[in-house]
Order: sequence, then C-alpha cells, then structure tokens
Amino acid sequence: MFRVINRRQFIQTSLLASASIGVSAISASASNKENNVEAIVIGSGFGGAVAALRLAQAGIETIVLERGRRWLITDAGDTFSTGAKPDGRSSWLSSTAVASNNVPIDVYTGVLDIKVGDGINVLRGAGVGGGSLVYNAVIYQPTRENFYKVFPRSINYEELDSTYYPRVRSILKPSPIPDDILQTKYYLAARTFLEQAAKANLKVNKLDINVDWDIVRQEITGQKVPSAIVGEVLYGMNSGAKNSLDKNYLSMAEATGKAKILPLHVVTEIEELNQRRFRVVCNQINEQGTVIAQKSFTCRYLFLAAGSIGTTELLLRAKYNGKLRRLNNNVGMNWGTNGDSILLVATNSGQTNPTQGGPAVGGIEDFDNPIAPVVIEQIPFSSLPEGVYATLAQGITLPEGKLTYNAKTNSTDLFWPKNSANNQKLTQAYQATYQKLNQASGITNSQTLDFSTSVHPLGGATVGSVCNSYMKVKGYANLFVVDGAFIPGSTACVNPSLTIAALAERCMDNFLEEK
Repeated sequence: MFRVINRRQFIQTSLLASASIGVSAISASASNKENNVEAIVIGSGFGGAVAALRLAQAGIETIVLERGRRWLITDAGDTFSTGAKPDGRSSWLSSTAVASNNVPIDVYTGVLDIKVGDGINVLRGAGVGGGSLVYNAVIYQPTRENFYKVFPRSINYEELDSTYYPRVRSILKPSPIPDDILQTKYYLAARTFLEQAAKANLKVNKLDINVDWDIVRQEITGQKVPSAIVGEVLYGMNSGAKNSLDKNYLSMAEATGKAKILPLHVVTEIEELNQRRFRVVCNQINEQGTVIAQKSFTCRYLFLAAGSIGTTELLLRAKYNGKLRRLNNNVGMNWGTNGDSILLVATNSGQTNPTQGGPAVGGIEDFDNPIAPVVIEQIPFSSLPEGVYATLAQGITLPEGKLTYNAKTNSTDLFWPKNSANNQKLTQAYQATYQKLNQASGITNSQTLDFSTSVHPLGGATVGSVCNSYMKVKGYANLFVVDGAFIPGSTACVNPSLTIAALAERCMDNFLEEK
C-alpha cells in the first residue's frame, strides 16, 4: 500500500560523483591520510550493533561508520518528523517524503530511505541504530521447522534457541503489550484483529515488542508527546518509547571506550590491501548530503552491516573494480523480500481507529495453512478509513531476486520476479488465511494484497553461497557479513531483527574464539 516515491536523480548523481572523486583522491595519497584501526563495522543496525559491542568488550579498538545522523530524543518531543506533517527528517536525501504521498520536503539526511527496483521497492533505515529506528519493533523467533525451510543444517537451531536468541532478548528486553494499554481506544484495531482471529480459530498471540510500555503509558496520560499511540512508527517515535539500538547495544559499545561511532560517514569503497588488512574509503557529509571531507581507514577486521542493499552494493562494487578479487559470482544473488505483503481487512464494526496504536502488537500464526505457512501482524497505517485495518503478511519466499552492479551509476540495480510461481503461491496462502478471518466474522469483502514494497530486504551475500555458516566471506580471513545480506530471502515467516542479531552474536563468539 506504499506509494512509490522516486528520488530526485540529480541528488543521486551529485552524490555518486562526489563519491567517485573522493575514492580517486584518497587512493592517490592514502599513505599520509589514512587512519589505522583494528576493526571497522560498516552500518549500525542489528548486525552492526552486535558486532560493535562484542568487539569493544573484547578490547578491540573499533570504529562504526554510519551513513545517517544521530537521532537523540529531545524533551520537547520533536526529534523526528511526523507522518501527518512530513519534512526533511522523514526521508534520506529526497525532495519528496518516502511513504507520504509525494509531499515536497527539504533535502536532508532523514531517517527512512527507499530503494526503487524492478518489481519491488525497499524501505530501509538511515541513522545511528539503522533499521531499529524505523521498524515495528517486533522481536519474533521462528520455529525450528520453518527455520530449516530456509537455513542450512550447518546453523544449529538448538544453539540459537538456547544461547543466542535469549542473549539478544536479554539486552533488548522486549515484552508484549500490557492489557491496560491494549484496552485503550488507541488500540481498537489491535483488539479487533485479535478478536477476529480468535473467532476464526486461528492461533493468535501478543507479540514481543521492543518498546518501553511505561513511556507509552505516559503518552496516554499526556506526559509524553503522542507517538506510539497515534501510530508513529516509520519515521521514529518522538516520545522515546521505541528501544532502538542506540539505547542498548550501541550505547553499551561506546561505554567501553573501545568503540567509536562516526555518523554521516558514507562508505564508498572497500578494498583488500593484503590477505589480512583492508582499506575503507568514505565521504563525511553534512545533513544536506554535501561532502565535507574524504577519509580513508585501514583495519585488520572488517564487518559489513550496511543492510542487505548497502552491504551487497559495497561487495559488488569492490568485485567489479577489482578491489576484492576473490569474491565469487554469487554476490548479489539469492535476494528476497521475506514475503512482505500489506493487506487491508474489513470488519463489521463501524470504528476501528486504523491509524492509531503502534507498533504492531498482535500476530496470527497459520502454520497449518495447506498452501504455505503464514504469519500476519496488525499494524497502524496512515490515511485509512474507519471499518478497516492494515496488516503485514510474511511467508517463506524463495530468494529469486538479485542485485547487479551498474557501472554508470556506481551503484546497484534491484530485480524481483513479483509474479513468479512461488510469489503467486504466497498470495494464495495469504488469501486462504484471510478467508478464514472473513468467514468467522461474516465479511464478504475481499482483501487487496500489495507486494510492491518490502520492509525486510534479505540476501545478496548469503550463507553457503558467499559466506560460511559463521558469516565469514569465503576466500577472506577477516571479512564478515553480519546483517540481512547473509540471509537467503526469508527469516522463516517472522520479522528478521531477532534472527539477524542472534546470528551476529553467534558469529562474534566464533570470531573471538578463533582470533
């Protein structure tokens, strides 16, 4: 249901040109301008945040390069743009607001970015904390059965279940929505969804959500600016209710004194210097996207965590330009959307408050669906009429997409076969589950599925193809992919954040043992 927003081409061209100039200038005189550090992490989302903390705790001097800015919650509650009045803070270097109906805005290093592809568009976060700034805060563990429909047996699910999933939860501390909050008017859509699911005899539960429910209570009583309760999710929460990674993993890493986060540093090139050392070239930009400095770092250990799109683009650029010569031809392949689909559900109720009550708080697990296993979550969504509410469906999509290097733009092109047999199968599975909801509630309206936008891009440097099962890039001793690029298209029906972080924790344990 997201409207496709095309970024201004001259902005892209200008930045790419600046990036190219920066690479040439730095490479020519790197000897006296380079900063040497033991480890570099590119990106500060779930994988990058885990890597930064564990490296720092091990006493390894680490720099985190993040393209976006820091978003510190203010007492005035005005850190982020709102959906009702989007401005430059909403969108990454765009003249129109992402996901807000082409509203003109000032060009700024905003919190939400869009990758426009062939067959799919992808939303992703930009800022210290990465995707945790803009996600629905769902912390969701896949079942063992579904997990092995995606991942190889070389990744031990029991190990994740007993050690790494709990470790991530111990830091994020997610919890289900308390009943006193669920019963307020703001969460009418969530209650309606849960009631309809129960009538349909579908397995339904309250999801573990990475928010501070006490702050949500303060929103309800007027002590904090309304954010979660009015459905402000995609552009961040001004009340500070969302427990984004800058408040836990990243702040813990910085507190060690061994990790330093550099915001507004856009990495343009990675290069192998020798078999155990890398060069990372980046542009430092201001909040309007103008390059203000060009920098080069060298490191012994390099961890890529720029997200599925960002990490894959860096690898493809390095492969094309001969900077990482041992990368194989699988880089860019095995990409997928996690089966994301937005659907609208009709009800017999005249009022649903569909734009309020966030983040996602309730979910259906229809794993006995005869077509394919399905998870459906109710989410707040702007500009919906009363009598309906929005949901996000997720399934096990095949990694049929790919990213390819485009030499003219010095970036990547994204391709997704939206009408493939597997995607048609997922459509049928989602419709079957929604038919159960309809029949139980006496609804005859059909739902509209929208596969045009994904919020969970996965793949491009996947396990088995590009990386081993511990996230190490094949052919390289000290190069790792610790984000969603490692995952072949799906996290087995559930939101990816928990699994990405757990796999990164597993990687870091193995890395530190072998170091």
